[in-house]
Amino acid sequence: MPNDQPDSRSGVGARLRRRRRALHLTLKDLAHQTGLTEGYLSQVERDQVNASVRTLQRLCEVLKLNVGDLFDQGGAVASPVLRFRDAHGMSFGEGATKIKLTPGAFDHLEVLLGHFAPGGSTGVEPYTHGSSEELLLVLSGEVEVWVGEQHHRLSALDSIHYLSSDPHRVAETTGTQEARVLWAIAPPTY
Repeated sequence: MPNDQPDSRSGVGARLRRRRRALHLTLKDLAHQTGLTEGYLSQVERDQVNASVRTLQRLCEVLKLNVGDLFDQGGAVASPVLRFRDAHGMSFGEGATKIKLTPGAFDHLEVLLGHFAPGGSTGVEPYTHGSSEELLLVLSGEVEVWVGEQHHRLSALDSIHYLSSDPHRVAETTGTQEARVLWAIAPPTY
């Protein structure tokens, strides 16, 4: 006999609820930040009402999602294997690129691979993003990491952890060699 009940793990509402919980937000918090009522948000999360595109945009802004992430059916059909050859890098900072290694549907963990050209950095100014736990692992080369007022020099297989809400910056130190790092961020903030 077919099951007419929606899967509690799928659907736009379930995706919004998982993400809200991953960010440790209550319905009241989300209501305050979006200007929507708790009751309405509860109905959206239970897929009892369909939200407008503008409402989804407001929710995604607070939840740090793209609207398209809400409709990703990756969990049911897609392979759990992500091929590096299919990954797309994004330039940032100065002489740096990063590649997201986790699928967009992950609510609790984000892993990024970073590459720094000789002398490359995340930029001149320290930056913050969200309020997550972040771990940086040096895979190869040497980098300097600034977290707040603290400065650290790291070599291959050294790691450092900090909060993404603390101003931080990373730079390749030698000026003559490349460096590769891995960031693990929980919950995701990109």
